[in-house]
Amino acid sequence: MEAALATRTLPPSPRILKPKPRFRCSLPNPKPISPNSLTFKSPPPSKSNLFTTAVSSSPAVAPTNSPPEPEPGSDSSSEKFDWYANWYPVMPICDLDKKVPHGKRVMGIDVVVWWDRNESQWKVMDDTCPHRLAPLSDGRIDQWGRLQCVYHGWCFNGKGDCKLIPQAPPDGPPVHTFKQACVAVYPSTVQHEILWFWPNSDPKYKNVLDTNKPPFIPELEDPSFTKLVANRDIPYGYDVLVENLMDPAHVPYAHYGLMRVGKPKEKVDREGGKPLKITVKRLDNEGFFARQEWGYANFIAPCVYRASTEPLREEDKDSITSEKVNAETNMYYGLSCFRFTSLFVSLTVLFCIQGPLKNRKLSLIFICIPVSPGRSRLIWTFPRNFGVAIDKIVPRWVFHIGQNKILDSDLHLLHVEERKILERGPENWQKACFIPTKSDALVVTFRRWFNKYSGAQVDWRGKFDPSLLPPTPPREQLFDRYWSHVENCSSCKKAHKYLNAFEVILQIVSVALIGVMAVTKQIAMSNVARSVVVVAAVLSFAASKWLSHFIYRTFHYHDYNHALV
Repeated sequence: MEAALATRTLPPSPRILKPKPRFRCSLPNPKPISPNSLTFKSPPPSKSNLFTTAVSSSPAVAPTNSPPEPEPGSDSSSEKFDWYANWYPVMPICDLDKKVPHGKRVMGIDVVVWWDRNESQWKVMDDTCPHRLAPLSDGRIDQWGRLQCVYHGWCFNGKGDCKLIPQAPPDGPPVHTFKQACVAVYPSTVQHEILWFWPNSDPKYKNVLDTNKPPFIPELEDPSFTKLVANRDIPYGYDVLVENLMDPAHVPYAHYGLMRVGKPKEKVDREGGKPLKITVKRLDNEGFFARQEWGYANFIAPCVYRASTEPLREEDKDSITSEKVNAETNMYYGLSCFRFTSLFVSLTVLFCIQGPLKNRKLSLIFICIPVSPGRSRLIWTFPRNFGVAIDKIVPRWVFHIGQNKILDSDLHLLHVEERKILERGPENWQKACFIPTKSDALVVTFRRWFNKYSGAQVDWRGKFDPSLLPPTPPREQLFDRYWSHVENCSSCKKAHKYLNAFEVILQIVSVALIGVMAVTKQIAMSNVARSVVVVAAVLSFAASKWLSHFIYRTFHYHDYNHALV
């Protein structure tokens, strides 16, 4: 989903997973489908339309296990993806506290994020004090609005300049002005209410925003759309996170009972899986574009995956039945993103979404952030132009209850899957995985992009051993919600604080009522009054126990057992 859980004990030394010989399928005459086995149409010769991949429910063309080949007219050697020439999201602004510095890891780079009130800007700097290499994110903002390292009190402004070294004598040389006393500052900007940074602190990139901007998603700037945002640290890597979000076929199974999906005409099992029609229309080193049954899909490398009823570019628009999009997508895909936990919320939604179907628009925006091997971060938002009032009534943390359940329901599957992919070698993904159906078109296309333009791995620039993953922690730590989400979400953090306080109040009330009973034994009290006090004490105690259980399952740990749902 950096994502290490702060309450854990220190894990044993990391386990190195060494590649093993590729397994052989025991099925007779297996026919896995490769990216090259997808049907290619003949698009007009242009750079924006390199190839077309058609995927439908019709019988598959003859699959092969041959590795992907470069598209015609492309030079793979000159189109390698540059991981350090792109903007990366750090956190949603709504989840950053201006009063304290925040430590985050992105692309293996430890940064400190803090609000510079002197420049009225968020700053992203290297999370290392040049004095003794202490983390600046453990520091504080002093009374002059400077970032202070609390190890020895060195202070820095928003430009990274050291403004104070308390240990330096006032009549000595101005050592705080030396270059070695400065902290590296990364270019940063706020777009779509998300803080982005450029992962290169070289001064020549100081004005990079003038020529290179973060990906623009129009609906996130449209005031007619509601767009609640959330984030979570994920205990598996970037590539597994991206491919999972692009996989609609797993939803009825991995998220059974949590998300609504359209019912197929012929139901072959309890969950209602069905063949899917997906057409990939463009692929290059900047990502790809595809058409799905209910809308459009864009992968904007390296972080953004967008599925929407509307195309990102007008020229990508083609004929689509609006009634089908609105009736199926908005009702099933849209509302499935929100697991409402009370009858009140459900009724409010039904009230809010009444109106014409033809004007409904919905997008699913997933922003996937590489953190380190085996670690990633997800920022998500589901902008829509219907049911807007519900987001103004219900606090964000209520929506996060169901969204975290959805993330938890396939978390262990993906955590284990990542280790098995590494054992066989990520570059051998297509050979190791048996892909007999065409519902995996987006996943196959992403893996093709990842293999061709990035060598099947994130460029960590030597900071990590690519064959090294963190050891698998106990299940309760793997599924931990507090340090992976609650601590990083302003709404859930506040709800956790207030609900804990309310639990204590209920316990105090229960004890106080018992005390009243003890005191009034010597005082005349009617049997009715005595019964009321007893019932109130019991209910208060029972409510406090229920609330304690709710807090634990909502904000700390909620397991998901597929065999019991």
